[in-house]
Amino acid sequence: MKKILVATLIATMLVGCGEPLTVGNKTYPTYGLFNENSSKSDKMCYEVSVGNVVWSIIGIENIIMPVYFVGFSIYNPIGLKDAAGKCGINQTR
Repeated sequence: MKKILVATLIATMLVGCGEPLTVGNKTYPTYGLFNENSSKSDKMCYEVSVGNVVWSIIGIENIIMPVYFVGFSIYNPIGLKDAAGKCGINQTR
């Protein structure tokens, strides 16, 4: 039983929660608090990655995991802004 639990835990840790979004020929990466100026696009709508928040809480004792997730990958791109420059509920994924 322990082996199955450990294998499941390792498998879930290898699954990334933040995903870049490709629109046309341009890929919009995830961003966090440390790389907001270099990775955030004014043309894109973003949302908080719940999976990265959960992993940050789970790995709080490790310090490396929360720094990475919050610092570089907490926001996921979800779609382009509309003509008025606003994000709405009709964003495509």
